[in-house]
Amino acid sequence: MSKRLSVKTKTILTILFVILMALLITVADKKASDYVVLILNLIAINIIFAVSLNLINGMTGIFSLGHAGFIAIGAYTSVLLTLPIEQKEITYLIKPLISPFNRIELPFLPAILIAGLVSAGFGYLVAAPSLRLIGDYLAIATLGLGETIRVIANNAWSITNGALGLKGIPSYTNLYWSWGWALITVVAIASLVSSSYGRALKAIREDPIAAKAMGINVFSHQVMSFVIGSFFAGVGGALWAHLITTIDPKSFAFVRTFEILIMVVLGGLGSITGSIIGAAIYTVGLEFLRVLESPFKIWFINYPGVPGMRMVVLSVLLIVLMLFWQRGIMGRNELSWDSIVSIFAKLKRGGKR
Repeated sequence: MSKRLSVKTKTILTILFVILMALLITVADKKASDYVVLILNLIAINIIFAVSLNLINGMTGIFSLGHAGFIAIGAYTSVLLTLPIEQKEITYLIKPLISPFNRIELPFLPAILIAGLVSAGFGYLVAAPSLRLIGDYLAIATLGLGETIRVIANNAWSITNGALGLKGIPSYTNLYWSWGWALITVVAIASLVSSSYGRALKAIREDPIAAKAMGINVFSHQVMSFVIGSFFAGVGGALWAHLITTIDPKSFAFVRTFEILIMVVLGGLGSITGSIIGAAIYTVGLEFLRVLESPFKIWFINYPGVPGMRMVVLSVLLIVLMLFWQRGIMGRNELSWDSIVSIFAKLKRGGKR
């Protein structure tokens, strides 16, 4: 049995790992191509989405399908706060932008925080009535509420510019912003899950009735989990909007929630490490499979390329994965320094044989 590392050793290793990641991000920001930088940004933002949804679905056991709605709220809120006033006057031609957004222009950081808080507020308004439901009824309710937000965005011309969307968004998101917030999201939710509050959430996930019998306020814990997940979804939406620099209601259809759910299930429901791995694999996998949508040649066979084929192949791969790893890559396990040391110890013992 391997010896467990002390808290001091784990802290030092964690600090060294963060410093190493910061150095790698700095090198990538200066040396990598724009395409690679875009993919790295998308990985970090998808990590925020996956980890925040995993808190709701995996840790608390709430089957929510409305995550795209909170991403939309965060994206639109941050854009309305950071878009230059002159740009707003040019963009809103059909109906003028309502006050006070037509006179506000804030820096990126407060805009992100406000976007997260607004999403959290809407998360509370959604959770308070819908969490009275259970099972499939709750999933349908959250799906409907997420679609309602998209429909409102499609018709609220004086706020979202309707179906025309918003363009010319300031390109504030870079590797430091995206990975910095990804680190904050992971640390915050991991700390929450490892606390007594997190243990109560897991108890609710396993058996809400038993948890209630033990004195846990099931409803308030579920609402708080939903609100925290919505906050980070809004933050991720703000980062995504300022990375892509153009948004419209179609960007936040149910497909977005479905993609994030794939990342969570792929990595493992209930595992933060799994969400990180799932987000990275899904993002990079989509780009690798993009070649299937363009003409190419294998030996003497010419393949014409089929639009959308990468999603078909990815779906088949995910089905195969679920057949052999039904709980995802990590299941409910987490990668820790103790487990890493244990893996190396086993490899070392195996090499001596």
